[in-house]
This record gives sequence, C-alpha cells and structure tokens, in this order.
Amino acid sequence: MMCLATGVGMSPKTKQGFKGDGMALPERMNFGIFMAPFHWLGDNPTLALERDLETLEWLDYLGFDEAWIGEHHSAGWETISSPEVFIGVAAERTKHIKLGTGVASLPYHHPLMTANRMVLLDHLTRGRVMLGVGPGALVSDAYQLGIDPPSQRPRMDEAIGIIKRLLTETEPITYESDWFTLREAMLHLRPYTQPYFPIAVAAAQSPSGMVAAGKHGLGVLSVSVVRGGSISTNLGDFWKIAEETAAEYGNTMDRKDWRVVLNVHLAESKKEAMEQVREKSAAFQYDYFHQTMGMPFDYEGPRDKIVDYMVDNGAWCVGTPDDLISKIHELSEQTGGFGGFMIQATEWGTREEVMHSYELIARYVMPQFQGSLTNLETSQKWSEQHRDELQNLKTVSIDSSINQYKNK
Repeated sequence: MMCLATGVGMSPKTKQGFKGDGMALPERMNFGIFMAPFHWLGDNPTLALERDLETLEWLDYLGFDEAWIGEHHSAGWETISSPEVFIGVAAERTKHIKLGTGVASLPYHHPLMTANRMVLLDHLTRGRVMLGVGPGALVSDAYQLGIDPPSQRPRMDEAIGIIKRLLTETEPITYESDWFTLREAMLHLRPYTQPYFPIAVAAAQSPSGMVAAGKHGLGVLSVSVVRGGSISTNLGDFWKIAEETAAEYGNTMDRKDWRVVLNVHLAESKKEAMEQVREKSAAFQYDYFHQTMGMPFDYEGPRDKIVDYMVDNGAWCVGTPDDLISKIHELSEQTGGFGGFMIQATEWGTREEVMHSYELIARYVMPQFQGSLTNLETSQKWSEQHRDELQNLKTVSIDSSINQYKNK
C-alpha cells in the first residue's frame, strides 16, 4: 500500500492483520501526548505556552484521544505550574480530545482542593478530564515548598486514598494527617463522570507508582521509557508489581488503562527525521536532563550523535511511520500489552516539522492500531479478486444499454 499524498510507503508488515501474531494489542489503542512541556531557555515563554495550546488544537483536529499536562515549578524548562488552569483554557479551544493532569503532584496540594478542582473541570468539560497523579518529579520543587523528598511518595499514596473517598462517598469525612486535615469534609458537587473520571498514577524509576496503582485500582502512566539512555527498566516486571499489589487489595489491573510514553519524531525518511532533531534533542537530553536535573547519562560521544545513541538503544523513536509502527509492536512484546501510546511532547524540530510529525502519526500510525483500515483493505482485496467478473458485468450492462437505444 502506497500513501501517495506524501510518498510515505507502508510495508506489508504494518497491515492490521499483523495484530494477530501473538501480540497483546487492544482492539483500539488510544493515542495521545504527554506535555510537560519542555521549552528552551531564551524562548519567549508567553508564545511557548500559546504554541502548547495550538498543539492541542491540532491534535484535536487530527483525532488524538488524549493529552496529559504537567505540573512543575522550577528548573526553567517545564513552564506549566497549574495543569488545571491550562486544561480549562485548552478545553475551550478543543472539542473532543480528553485532557488530563500529567501529573498533579499530590504532596503539593490539599486532597480536598485537588478533588474539587478536578470535579469542577469534569463538569465544565462535560466529562473530558482525567486525573494523572504523582509524587512530584522535580526535587527542586519539593525543596522550595519545604517538603522532604522521602515523604513525597507516602504522601501521594495517602492523598490518593482520600481523593477516591471524596469522589465516591456521600457522608462527611474526618481525617487527620501529619500534613493535612479534613473536618467533616465532603464534595458538594458530585463528579459529572460516573462514578468518577479516569485516574492514573505516574510510574517512573521506582516501583511506588505501580504499587499505588495496584493498591487503589488505578491506571498507569509509564514515563520511565523516556528518562534514560535506553529502556533499561523492564516494564513487564513493573506491571507484575501492579498486578500483585492489586491482588493483595482485592483489585484487578486492566492493561487497557496502562499508557506508555515515548519520545517520537517522524518525517518522510529516517534521514530527514534524524537531521531535523539532531541539535535540539541533544539539548533536551544533555542540557536539561543531565546538566540541569542531574540525571545520569551513560554516553561519552559527540553531542551531535546523542540522537543516534538514544535511537539505537531504543529510548527514542526517530524515523518514519513504519519505524513507529514497529516500535509499538516491540513495546507490546516487551510489556505484554498496553492500552495507550503517548508521545512525549517536545519541540525538537521547527514548528512545521513538529506539527507534521503529529500528522504522520495520525494518518499512518494510529489507523494501524485502531481498526479503521480493516474493512477498507478487505473491500479493496475483494474488488481486486473479482475485478474481471465485475468488469464483465459492467460491459454487459453497457452493451445492453447501447442495444436498447439502437432498437428504439
């Protein structure tokens, strides 16, 4: 099958029938983005935020299912401090795409306030919101708030339990914690989505996210795929932690609620894609994650080869739609299956190149995992197999019409 509009060729291995080869893929996989966001120092921050909103409008038009918006308060790059406020604006500029906090740092907020804000958004968007939660990714954020980093994960777990109670219970709750208090508290506005909107826990480098998801019966946002120089964490083993914990607490994990996040950039050829992102992807990995955040980066080669290193080690997918299709199948084999594929939102290329990458994903990758091509391909094959018979019928019909006209 050749996609004539852009010259992107789809090889036979990418056809929908590939799904049946023992791979644990859902009937319809959700696609979306995980928007921290990441913006370069020196760029006008007001315009950068506007581009983020424009990106969501474009994804909404392209048919992406969801977008997760981050919360960060320091370090200069990730500039959205309130995903709820951003979602409120984005909801007015989009029609279909679901919008989630990606993620709300629960130790930074009173659980009643978090629940109330999300319920309000649930009503304002008529059910288009999702709550992604985590302990807080940046140590510098916690430091500025006077929060001891070892307390963040226990606080997240405690907050999740209270938020779920607030969303589901109709009687006042009294609860005393070492960092918040509830006195006969309850939500006076019930969720628009029943019983409540989707909730997912971020799982990165420690098992705490998977443990929390299993304990509370929630979805998972696996962002660990994008954090290092390779996919070093065995995501399949991480999922087992969630399943085992869920069993302990009487819950059942559902793989359709597991979302995997990956850095992706596509173009018509792999060579084009690599050259488009060579400079800024290196700044993203080295200047921000390594130099600013202090994350280990086991690479000693030239800066302009960082993208080659990350792609070769499987941490990023930079190439063509075929490359991403193969990568998703590969991740499915490694994990045992997941329900959502999220692209880490970056600005590695020009504005036009980045937006075109999303378009290539929507046109040539998403249909392969959402069942939208099956009947089209079946219909085409049927017509091809019966073309001679159909042409004969057409010829007979035309000849009959000509004879009828002549015999008037």
